[in-house]
Amino acid sequence: MTGKVYKSTGSWYTVKTLNGKFYECRIKGRFRLDGIKSTNPIAVGDTVEFELEAQNNTETGVIHRIEERKNYIVRKSVNLSKQTHIIASNIDQVFLLVTIDNPPTFTTFIDRFLVTAEAYDIKTVLLFNKVDTYDEETLLEVKYLASIYRTIGYECIGISATTGKNIDKVKDLMTGKVSMFAGHSGVGKSTLVNAIEPSLDLKTKAISSQHSQGQHTTTFAEMFDLSFDAKIIDTPGIKGFGVVDMEKEEVGDYFPEFFALKQECKFNNCIHLNEPKCAVKDALEADEVSYSRYKSYVQILEGEDEHYRTDNWDEVQ
Repeated sequence: MTGKVYKSTGSWYTVKTLNGKFYECRIKGRFRLDGIKSTNPIAVGDTVEFELEAQNNTETGVIHRIEERKNYIVRKSVNLSKQTHIIASNIDQVFLLVTIDNPPTFTTFIDRFLVTAEAYDIKTVLLFNKVDTYDEETLLEVKYLASIYRTIGYECIGISATTGKNIDKVKDLMTGKVSMFAGHSGVGKSTLVNAIEPSLDLKTKAISSQHSQGQHTTTFAEMFDLSFDAKIIDTPGIKGFGVVDMEKEEVGDYFPEFFALKQECKFNNCIHLNEPKCAVKDALEADEVSYSRYKSYVQILEGEDEHYRTDNWDEVQ
């Protein structure tokens, strides 16, 4: 039988077949994928083949094959630095939720996420959530930050999951597609999903006042069929986003504004650090490339994974 993985809880996978029936499935024995050292060999969004077996009068499935993925979003596993964790696969687009405070989303996190999405050719839309709660000064920060990413070519939308601002615009973008929602804990993913599809009634939690960070409400990625010809993958809140499996020479190719300048650099293998006549550094000097983006790039090259939650753009305001 063939089906799509809708939920993964580590050892069991909820799989939906083509005729709409759900089965709880597991993997038999060791299951390795060529070239991917992953903590989770099967991810939400995967298309799998499985066989049914009866145990204690219950029919469950045993997965024996994964069909080739069109793409996936991967990050460093939290506990095992050499391992990766596949968040979801076969995605048409990602909505990355950003909040200026309560909790803060830093540019280092945004840029790491965008680099990974670019590497796997996944369109990303930035949703600036909670705009109904911001004062005038904070709204100016939203506009400033959105202008950085719009200039590069990313779609940016100011939304409010609680008041419904621009929710219809998000729904229009989602129609006919598989969309993944991502962001830090507490940025309002579950509240947004509930605004888009109230019948799902996902759990939401208040922000922890002690650290102004969200509390995890989603513990596993899960896909949902929506009422308007769309699928959504809700994901656990991500604290840090480690970039994996990239050579230093290719990181700049996943910064679209750097890639556009690359051919103007004196050396074709320029990595935009200390080389002479570097078009990216010239553009940085001329204020044509964002300082925060360049700093994120340098930190990725230097492997400074501990800087997930420090900001880059406060320094240039």
